[in-house]
Formats: sequence, C-alpha cells, structure tokens
Amino acid sequence: MKNRGRFLLILGILLVVADQVIKILVKTHMTLGESIPVLGNWFQLLFVENKGMAFGMAFGGVIGKYLLTLFRLVLFGVLCWWIAKLLKRGGVPTGVLVGLTLITAGAFGNIVDCLCYGQIFSESTYDTVATLGSYAPIMQGKVVDMFYFPLWTWPDWIPGLGGHIFFEPVFNFADSCVTCGAIYLFLFHWKFFAKD
Repeated sequence: MKNRGRFLLILGILLVVADQVIKILVKTHMTLGESIPVLGNWFQLLFVENKGMAFGMAFGGVIGKYLLTLFRLVLFGVLCWWIAKLLKRGGVPTGVLVGLTLITAGAFGNIVDCLCYGQIFSESTYDTVATLGSYAPIMQGKVVDMFYFPLWTWPDWIPGLGGHIFFEPVFNFADSCVTCGAIYLFLFHWKFFAKD
C-alpha cells in the first residue's frame, strides 16, 4: 500500500509540475493570441486564457468565479480522500488508482491557475508577455490554455457544420490529464465502478 501510495503521489506531483512548467513558459514567452505552428496547421501552440469553465464558458461573473474555484477545491479534496480510501481498502487495481490520479492532478493544475496566477503575473495582452505582478484577486486568475488541433474544416456542403473547424477548443496539459484519465477509466475499468 505504501509503495503504491508513494508512486501515485510522485505521479501526481510530476503531472502538476509538467502542467505548470508548460503554462508558465507560455504565459511568460507568448503574447495573448500568439500562435506557434508545431505540425503545420494541424497542431499549434495558441495562447488563450480561460476566464471560467471548460471551453471558455463563464459562470456568473466574479461571484460565480469564486464559487467555481471553491467547487474545484472541494472536488479536489473529495478525489484525494477517495484515492486514499481505495488505497487503504486494498485489492483495487492499480489502473483505477492511476486513472483517478490523472484526473486529480489535472484538476489541481487548473486550480493553481485560478488561485495564484492573478496574484503572481501581470495581465497578458495581445502586445506584451506577462511578467511578475498582479492582475486579479486570489481565486480570480485565468486558466492558461495552449494546445490547438484544428485538424480540418468541414466541407461547406455539410448542413450545420460546413465551414467550421472540426475541433476548435484550445486546452492545456491539465485538461488532457482529466480527459485521458476519464477515458481510460471508462474504457478499461468500468466494471470496477459498476461493481463498486
């Protein structure tokens, strides 16, 4: 149990550190809206900031942002408690614990942005990169997103989709951890959750 717990803790820390290193490099080296092609037009680093929930959706202004950040903190606490409970119980497949750790680390990576970025960075603009400073109160920071995969544009003749990019969301490493963890658990460990 101790070895698995140590492994999960190290994995979670490494994922959060990787997420934060990428975000800090983007925030301090790219202007808002700047794009760097990685694989032609298929994969780009595109710096955007997310004020609210997933895909840039807002949630009730300043009060909504506080509530959203508090909800994320509670959810993070519940996930940590659940992982610890499963570790103590024993007999839980390591894959289940790894999947939950991916989701938990991803959630925490975005919490760091909301809690701290407004306090430690200046505002990112379309003309200047961020430096040390402050642009928002605690819990009001914006989440840094940068991965953009505009794989193709739908042909104009397709009703409702024509002319639109197939995959428009811009996301970050933490979002990837949450998504990959959830998909992995759904595909390979759904029986555990159905039984549990």
